[in-house]
Amino acid sequence: MLQDPTPIRRRIDVLTGKHEELVKRQESLARQIKDLDAYLGIAGAVSDGLELLSDRLFSEIVETLEESLTAALHEVLGQPVRLRVEKSFKRGAVNMDFFLERDGELENIMLGTGGSVANILSVGLRFFAISTLDKSKHRRFLVLDEQDCWLRPDLVPRLARVIHLAARTLGFQVLLISHHDVHYFDEYADRIFALRPSSEGVKVHLVK
Repeated sequence: MLQDPTPIRRRIDVLTGKHEELVKRQESLARQIKDLDAYLGIAGAVSDGLELLSDRLFSEIVETLEESLTAALHEVLGQPVRLRVEKSFKRGAVNMDFFLERDGELENIMLGTGGSVANILSVGLRFFAISTLDKSKHRRFLVLDEQDCWLRPDLVPRLARVIHLAARTLGFQVLLISHHDVHYFDEYADRIFALRPSSEGVKVHLVK
């Protein structure tokens, strides 16, 4: 007696369905492999292009820093010096080394300048760093604590002018703390407060 073929047909249908599923999966994998091969074929060029673009962008940033901070040095110090920035990539990160160029020779900015150059450059770099951040998350507010500490008193108004112009240009609010005479800042500050000792402790006086 012949057996009922129904179970066999069902089994064949199941196997046929699995076969079709495997064929589709094989075709999908083949397409993915083809796409991956195509990607790998241009990955090197893409990587080189991105590296070149990053290097160009980095070079533009360095050039902007050199020009802007050199102008600030001239404005405050009145000396024929230039800021030089040497860029490099170390351990997968961007590095910048700062030098002072005087008469064609490079100098360490922390040596031989009495700290005045470091005062000026640190102000400029702080402005630059905050200005690159997302405005919606980082308010354009900068606190400068004794950034004029190494400057001669007669140079303090010049630095105040640079800070004033940078703040207006970039849309910053700046709080500058200084031990110098408050009148050095008369021309460039919107508000001036003086902290003075008294028998009752330190008092805040509105100067301007």
